[in-house]
Amino acid sequence: MIMADKIIDLRKKNGWSQEELAEQLGVSRQSVSKWEGAQSVPDLNKVIAMAQVFGVSTDYLLKDDMEAPQISEDVRQDAEYDEPARRVSMEEANTFLNVTAQASREISLGVMLIIFSPILILVLTTAAEAGRLSISVDQGGVMGAIFILILVAIAVLLFVKNGLQLSKFDYLEKEMIDTEYGVTGMVKVRKDENERTFTMGLIIGILLCVLSAVPILVCVMLNQSDEILVSVGVSLTLAMIAIGVWMIVRVSIVWEGFKKLLEEGDYTRIKKKSNNSMVGGIYWALVTAGYLGYSFITMDWKHSWIVWPIAGILYGVISQVVEAKMKK
Repeated sequence: MIMADKIIDLRKKNGWSQEELAEQLGVSRQSVSKWEGAQSVPDLNKVIAMAQVFGVSTDYLLKDDMEAPQISEDVRQDAEYDEPARRVSMEEANTFLNVTAQASREISLGVMLIIFSPILILVLTTAAEAGRLSISVDQGGVMGAIFILILVAIAVLLFVKNGLQLSKFDYLEKEMIDTEYGVTGMVKVRKDENERTFTMGLIIGILLCVLSAVPILVCVMLNQSDEILVSVGVSLTLAMIAIGVWMIVRVSIVWEGFKKLLEEGDYTRIKKKSNNSMVGGIYWALVTAGYLGYSFITMDWKHSWIVWPIAGILYGVISQVVEAKMKK
């Protein structure tokens, strides 16, 4: 076993991400990534530091033919990894990444449809109330509600379909895994290739959500008493939020797939033990249910959209709180 594979093996046995190992060694995550990808070799001082951190000898790290040592309990950081790790083959990893890519497209589309769904009811009821259409306000409301139910039904079907497909790989979030030779390198290459797409998608999506209030503010500033103009502003706001969230969800699902296979971020062995992977799913399910429930009961679609940017900010706070508790 070469040094690159030994570093990967020891890091995973200790339940550390590349970032966590890098912090202990005083180097960047990119340096650890290059060591594990056999793209560079750590200098002697870093080899000595790694030997101390992992609780192994420098000879083991430097000599390819030495057998793996036993990891002491104190180096394990009180994490119990006695159960055998599940083996992940190259074929299985590729299948998971392909399923994740498909799910990212369809789940993000479902989320966008839900956020986009109130636009028609806003336009129809406002135009009917202003006498611009030859239908009553109630008729416009019924037509808009039917449109909402159709889009929500499509979204639910997409969620269920992809949820069932992804459920086959739930073990990647809950169980310790060991990848076959070449899998880690393949995933790292695909992750590096996707990094620019992920970064740009996240930046553009966040900017769209932040700037989403601009259309409605401009319309109110131009003529607050013009209900049709205001409804157009609200519709544009919802459209911007829908597109922004679509971009964020799409790139994030793919990125999370890479981290699951590499056991990084929220999927390190230590964090798997904490069993908190359901927090995000439950949170967004409650937000969606609350948004639809409030909007249908009050029919106040012009204002209920605000739940999405607020929910996004709160989710960031909740994530940090949960992570801080997990570290404790």
